[in-house]
Amino acid sequence: MCQADSRPSRRAFLGATGTVTAVGLSAGCQSSSAPPDRSDAPAPTPPVSAVGRHQAGITLPQPAQRNLLAVVADLVDEVPVRPLLAELGEAIRTLTAGTDARLMGLPPGDLTVTIGVGPRLVRTVDPALPGAKDLPRFSRERIASRARGGDLLIQICAGDALVVPVVTAALLGQAGDRIRERWRQSGVRGANVPVDRGRAAPRNLFGFVDGIVGPHTRAEQERDLWLSGPAPVADGTLAVLRRMELDLPRFAKLSVAEQEAVFGRRRATGVPLSGGPIASGPDLGAKTPDGRYLVPADAHARRAHATAVGVGLMLRRSYSIDGAAPGLLFMSFQNDIRTFTNTLTHMDNSDALLEFTTTTASATFLILPGFDEERPLGSRLFR
Repeated sequence: MCQADSRPSRRAFLGATGTVTAVGLSAGCQSSSAPPDRSDAPAPTPPVSAVGRHQAGITLPQPAQRNLLAVVADLVDEVPVRPLLAELGEAIRTLTAGTDARLMGLPPGDLTVTIGVGPRLVRTVDPALPGAKDLPRFSRERIASRARGGDLLIQICAGDALVVPVVTAALLGQAGDRIRERWRQSGVRGANVPVDRGRAAPRNLFGFVDGIVGPHTRAEQERDLWLSGPAPVADGTLAVLRRMELDLPRFAKLSVAEQEAVFGRRRATGVPLSGGPIASGPDLGAKTPDGRYLVPADAHARRAHATAVGVGLMLRRSYSIDGAAPGLLFMSFQNDIRTFTNTLTHMDNSDALLEFTTTTASATFLILPGFDEERPLGSRLFR
């Protein structure tokens, strides 16, 4: 199993325990006639509904939660898919509602759980359905066999880091021996930078604002994000996961101007090298007086640009990771897998950013349509 998560040190645990003990002792000495002053207590995090037309954890909440754990697993032998998904959906409803005893008393806050099924399972229903195709192989990959593909994606996101492992244990316990874990990866979102009215994007480990361009309006999402048919997959989407190691030491040796030329945007502000606001896409035709492109020919902002590739927009919800090597869990959501494959093929040819990345895990999943009490998770696809 490929796993990049680290355990907290004994010293950190004892430090945290000591803090809790001290708080408990001071609370115990408080006069019963003087209730604690809670004026400085943070407001509770608003919950995110688990039910509806689409699954949560893709466009909601906005901005995305700080903490994530993605678990990729296989179904064991001939395990029936429908009852497993229905059970997971019911567990997600009770966990996100805060009524599940397995939360160990923790408030769920903005917890979301998103479930996807891999190409092998989709093909058992209909090989022509969206999500039935495996990802091709690309350059700059160093992927072990267990870190490629998979039958089931469980994506858990929350603002409270403690909630993530507790919910993970509950869901994996619910699945029991019906699934076999392939790999898992935790990640953290960097500080958010305002991008547009009501919208923000995080910085990545390279120091640049990540995921600025995407299908953010409702019209763009209906066009490029959500599947519109056939009926069994309508209102779902297609996810791509790519875990990448980043060569931070080599990138850090570049000057700021050289780093900006790699990305095609200003590091400090996120604005395109061609000018304009941060939320705008780069002007690929803009040139200097002597005829040079303001956004270099091999800049990431040019090579991955939807217009340059000839595809729709992809929604990115990526997380930075810290393991044996620093990296990124790249996640994109789109309603046509060619949006991703054609973009990466276009980047493979001459994207300056790829020289600093090595992909160590890769998978694609059909994110199932939304569900509720009357319509269990996965029931439209697996009848």
